[in-house]
Amino acid sequence: MSLAPSALFVRHRALPGKREEVRRIWEKFVRPRAEANSAHLEYYFCFDDGDPDVVCVFQLYTDADAAEDFRNGAWYSDYLAEVATVVAAPPQLTAASLVWAKPIVAGHEHRRQA
Repeated sequence: MSLAPSALFVRHRALPGKREEVRRIWEKFVRPRAEANSAHLEYYFCFDDGDPDVVCVFQLYTDADAAEDFRNGAWYSDYLAEVATVVAAPPQLTAASLVWAKPIVAGHEHRRQA
């Protein structure tokens, strides 16, 4: 058990033209749970600027156990099953240990709703 913040990088490759469907499914399953999860310190859902079919996600958890607990939720297998219909392969997950971070300055958060 680690008490240090733990990062998770996720990369989804959507089937051609299906990136918005990935987003819709993510918004249905993941977003509300991430918003309600106090163990998520940061969560960024991004579209890759260089590839119209790729979604990149960065998550920062309170610790590695919290990241694992989130993915072990009863809902997660339903999410993976539904998103599998619009992606070319399962998501690539890369766990990382936080070494350093520049804190977000109050009033400068990037919480864009597109």
